[in-house]
Amino acid sequence: MPELPSSRERLLAAIDRQPVDRVPCAFMSFSALRGRVQDPYEAVLRELEMGLDGWLLIPSAWRNQRPNHPDLRGLPVRLPPSVRTDLWLERLPGEPFPVFHKEYHTPGGTLTTLVRKTDDWPHGNFVPFVDDYQIPRAIKPLVGGRRDLDALRSVLQPPTEEDVREFYREVERARTFRDEHGVMLAGGWGVGADMAGWLCGLENLMLMAMDEPETVDELLGIIAEWNEQRMRVVLEAGVDLYVRRGWYESSDFWSPNLYRRFILPRVKREAELAHSYGARFGYIMTTGLLPLMDSIVEAGVDVNLGLDPLQHGEAPLAAARAALGGKVCLWGGVNGAITVEEGTDEDVRQAVASALQAMQGVSGFILSPVDNVTEITLNAWRNVDTFVATWRELRNGG
Repeated sequence: MPELPSSRERLLAAIDRQPVDRVPCAFMSFSALRGRVQDPYEAVLRELEMGLDGWLLIPSAWRNQRPNHPDLRGLPVRLPPSVRTDLWLERLPGEPFPVFHKEYHTPGGTLTTLVRKTDDWPHGNFVPFVDDYQIPRAIKPLVGGRRDLDALRSVLQPPTEEDVREFYREVERARTFRDEHGVMLAGGWGVGADMAGWLCGLENLMLMAMDEPETVDELLGIIAEWNEQRMRVVLEAGVDLYVRRGWYESSDFWSPNLYRRFILPRVKREAELAHSYGARFGYIMTTGLLPLMDSIVEAGVDVNLGLDPLQHGEAPLAAARAALGGKVCLWGGVNGAITVEEGTDEDVRQAVASALQAMQGVSGFILSPVDNVTEITLNAWRNVDTFVATWRELRNGG
C-alpha cells in the first residue's frame, strides 16, 4: 500500500488492525532517553529522528513530578484539604531497618501504614500515597479490610478544578504538537486492581479475594468510580488512545476465574467508555497474558501493550497471534530488560527478526521492547541502535 503520511496514521491503522505500509516501531516506554532530553516533547522528537513512530502520552509529567504516585502516570493524585497526615520514623524491636509510620486522618476514619526504610528506599524521608516500592516493604498496608473503605472514599476524590485547568493547558500544547509532527496522542493511565495492590499489598489482596470477596468487590468499585472521574477528563481532550495499566491484573496474580469475576467487568466498562468518546482502548499487560486472552477479547481491548516473548508459556508470540491476531493489536515482541539492555548484538538481531517473522502478515502489530529501556550503559545504547537498524532492514518483510 502507499506510504502512510505520519506515525499517527500508521499507529492508529495498526491499532485498528488495518493494513499498514510497514510494521510500526514505537517504544512503549524509553526511560533511558529521558536523561538526554529536557522534557517528554523533546523525547518524542528524538524518537522521530531515530525513525521510530513517535507517540505522546498526556499528562506528560515524569516520575519525579508525581511524588504521591510515582508509578501511576496521569492526573495528579492529591489529598483533599479535609485529610491530614502524620509521618514519623521509629525503630521497632526485631526490625533491621527504621520504620516509617504514616497516618491519613480523614472524615471517614484513619488509614495507617508502616513501611520499612530499607537501604534502597528511593523517596528519602517521604512515603508516597501509593507506589511499587511500598508493596514488599510494608509491614502494614494502608487498606486491610472493609473497616478502611470509608476512609479510602474520603481520600479518593475527583481531580481538582485547578488540576483540570492545568491539564487542559497542556492539551492545547499537545494538540499543536500532534498536528505539527504527526504523532499519536494518548492519555491515561487508567488503574484498577493495580491500585488495590498498592493499597492492600498484592499477597493480602489475593487472600482477601478468596476470604472476603465482597470487600474486594467494594474496594474495586470505589477505585473504578474514582478512576472513571479521572478518565472522563482525559477522554474529553480528544485523545487517540486511552491506556489502562494492568501489570498487577495478569494471571501472575489472578486466576482466569477471579479475573472474570473481579476485573473483566470493569475493563469492559472502561473500553466502552473510551469508545464512546471515539478513542481506542489500550491495556498494559506484559506477563501472565496468555491464560487471559479470551477475556482480553471479550473486554473490547483494542491494543495490548506488552507482548513479551520471554513470559511464561509455550511460544508466547505464536500463542498470542493465534488467539488475538486480527482481534487485538499486539504491541511488543522483544524483551527490553534482558535482551536489549543485557544481551549481545546478535541476541537483539535475532529477537527482532523472530518477532517480525512471528507476526508477519498479522493484522495489528507494533514492534517495541517490553516494557521499557531504562539502562544507559554503552551496551544498552548500542543494542537500541541494533534494534532500530534490524527493524528498518526487515520491517517490510525482508
